[in-house]
Amino acid sequence: MMKDSRESYGTLSKSLHWVMAVLIGWQFLKFSDRIADGEHWVGETLVPWHVSIGTLLLALVVLRMVWAFSQRGQRPVHDYPQELPVKIGHGLLYASMLLLPITGILILLGGGYGLTVFGVEVIARGEKIAWASAIGGIHSTLAWVLAVLVIGHVVMALFHHHVKADGTLSRMV
Repeated sequence: MMKDSRESYGTLSKSLHWVMAVLIGWQFLKFSDRIADGEHWVGETLVPWHVSIGTLLLALVVLRMVWAFSQRGQRPVHDYPQELPVKIGHGLLYASMLLLPITGILILLGGGYGLTVFGVEVIARGEKIAWASAIGGIHSTLAWVLAVLVIGHVVMALFHHHVKADGTLSRMV
């Protein structure tokens, strides 16, 4: 079933969720650059894909937001007394997932580096752009914010599954 229903998320929602989860996990490997200046297997093999994966994530989060909006009337109903914090948490997750690649691109453009995605030059090198560098400066902070939000998301999903046993996790698996 491709579309969402009141009982469960559909194949597209689940696929986008889990593909993005894996790619975001890959992006978090960038934190390993702080270990030995990235001079190790992870830093030399996986981290060089950071810009390309980030750009792919930008496209996927936009697709996911459009899909979620189109499915809003038929998604699983959550009967939580704490519904507002859940909505705020998910809103912060989406905002972070959207802003992180945008600020990353702004760092590149601000530094005059251009943007190359999976070996294809999307934006050529150019002059430095001070405002883009300034806004892009929040990229690292946003990465830490997203890391905390992801940890909270996982903890709450496991709490709902193992403690409350309310079927929340099973709707997305």
